[in-house]
Amino acid sequence: MGFMTIDGQRVEFTNEPNVLTVIRNAEIDIPTLCYHSELSIYGACRLCTVEDDRGKTFASCAEPPRDGMVIYTHTERLRKNRKLIVELLLAAHCRDCTTCDKHGRCKLQKLAYQLGINNVRFENHREIQPVDFSSPAIVRDPNKCILCGDCVRVCEELQGQGILNFAFRGSELQVMPAFDKKLGETKCVGCGQCAAVCTTGAITV
Repeated sequence: MGFMTIDGQRVEFTNEPNVLTVIRNAEIDIPTLCYHSELSIYGACRLCTVEDDRGKTFASCAEPPRDGMVIYTHTERLRKNRKLIVELLLAAHCRDCTTCDKHGRCKLQKLAYQLGINNVRFENHREIQPVDFSSPAIVRDPNKCILCGDCVRVCEELQGQGILNFAFRGSELQVMPAFDKKLGETKCVGCGQCAAVCTTGAITV
């Protein structure tokens, strides 16, 4: 058992796997897009980043809790960084929100509202990709993918299928089946777990 100070509040922890869990157990709201407690730590979105008493920032989902830690979850610096991250995600994201199947249930949309983002300052330079309707159960729209990796991990780690994975690098990075196959051409069983964890409308059922 140990104690850490979060936003001036003394919080006890025992065997929590990361600082993020301690924060949420203390009923402090902190945003994430790529974290699921039952999946491996990916730490891609950086929205759960916090700041310690020395000004160091780190992703709370990937940091083990230590006795005596002093952290802040909503400093002005962190708020600005989170807003910029969401703006950049929106800039590389299809913006047909009002007609999207995930409208009103989209985590990215919800965060944009919470952070007061009313317009996107950056242009979308990503090439438009065709929507994959080949599966009888699942629709995959790569134009709405934010590369959080949730679908990749749930397919591999929970379902044991490994149908989806990352391809290419840098600005060309995409999530897709191996060899750029259509979902209907793979051994996908149509379980829908990828759609269940998808943070946007990139995968729907």
